[in-house]
Amino acid sequence: MLTTAPIRAYIPTSNLQRARRFYEQTVGLKPGEEYGGGVIYRCGSGTEVFMYQTPNAGTSKASQAFWQVADIEAEVAELKGRGVVFEEYTFPGMKMTNSIATGGGAKTAWFKDSEGNIMALTERLG
Repeated sequence: MLTTAPIRAYIPTSNLQRARRFYEQTVGLKPGEEYGGGVIYRCGSGTEVFMYQTPNAGTSKASQAFWQVADIEAEVAELKGRGVVFEEYTFPGMKMTNSIATGGGAKTAWFKDSEGNIMALTERLG
């Protein structure tokens, strides 16, 4: 049953080497197993993402993945210090301060990776 099966996020890239430099050197992810022409990155609580090359990278206008963090202000500050540029959005009912939107029971910050994919950090409130 899918309710008990692990799920893996995929990060599409048009240039795998450029994307690897961004995620490994700028974001700070550690590469794991390489297979199928891509690479796996392990994240918290046994989760992982698979980066692979495709001509469709960066075409989604929606977020590809959200990292659930405990302290979004600290995470955003660290990533900005590493050169990550965060998006500034205007959403009804949300207040954005220092690249972090607050509303709907969460704080969220978005950035585009080297391939144009929209990625996000989120901290649940309450």
